[in-house]
Amino acid sequence: MVQGRIAKLPRRAAVAVGGPEAERFLNDLVTNDISLVAPGQAGYGGLLTPQGKILFDFLVFRDAARFLFDLPKTVVSDFVKRLGFYKLRADVEIEDLAATHCVAAAWGSSQPPDLDGVIAPDPRLARLGYRLIVRADAAIAAIDHTTESQAGYDAHRLALGIPEGGMDFAYGEAFPHDADMDQLGGVAFDKGCYIGQEVVSRMEHRGTARRRIVHVSTTVPIPPPGTEIIAGERPVGTIASSLNHTGLAVVRLDRTKAAIDSGVPLVAQGIPVEIKIPDWARFQWPNTTAQD
Repeated sequence: MVQGRIAKLPRRAAVAVGGPEAERFLNDLVTNDISLVAPGQAGYGGLLTPQGKILFDFLVFRDAARFLFDLPKTVVSDFVKRLGFYKLRADVEIEDLAATHCVAAAWGSSQPPDLDGVIAPDPRLARLGYRLIVRADAAIAAIDHTTESQAGYDAHRLALGIPEGGMDFAYGEAFPHDADMDQLGGVAFDKGCYIGQEVVSRMEHRGTARRRIVHVSTTVPIPPPGTEIIAGERPVGTIASSLNHTGLAVVRLDRTKAAIDSGVPLVAQGIPVEIKIPDWARFQWPNTTAQD
């Protein structure tokens, strides 16, 4: 059996939503189809503003009669408050599990770790491995899995080109297409209405997404997040999260492609960068340069 890796993810936390009306309540709010999240599986989705921008993105699991959300620890309180705002008279219960549960990831093995908790394949990309929500006092170790740090998981995630909300895109500023959510199964275009649905559907059907998160690499350590990527004197995007020579960037596809076609170097703080579309992405470089 191939030796796997497993790591606690201290940047993440869990929220539980249960009650007789939980599924309907959530499906009216979020971008993914909650009804398709079965036991032993997970979904990926987001909660948007009415203007279609991402307020929260998450992984969601079905745990018996409730749903468990895996999202950044820094936004858990806001997420609970936002759900409470929409709750009205719905028969649902919302619980912050940050103090009692932790989130972990396992990868590098075809078998999930043998741990007591909610475990499912990461729904965004099979190569990411498995995602887990377990009790906070659980020992994250398993036969045939080597314990890693958060940095070990970050290296795995960045090598695959998978964005993380709050690090690679700012909440309240990015559309789902900007963050590649439409590419990673985070938007159900065939379900009923949800908050922000009209804007997101219009972007999908008109093909108007111009900004995307892509792979970026350098021969020296990548400059810090927020550093502009320049083509000549024209900004084309910004660096997002990175580790050593590999990272992600948010770029304008049209401007970046025009620079590549023209042989204009792409640089960040004077450092040459190479930009590639992740191999799992269905979007491509535009055929023509869009006008501003």
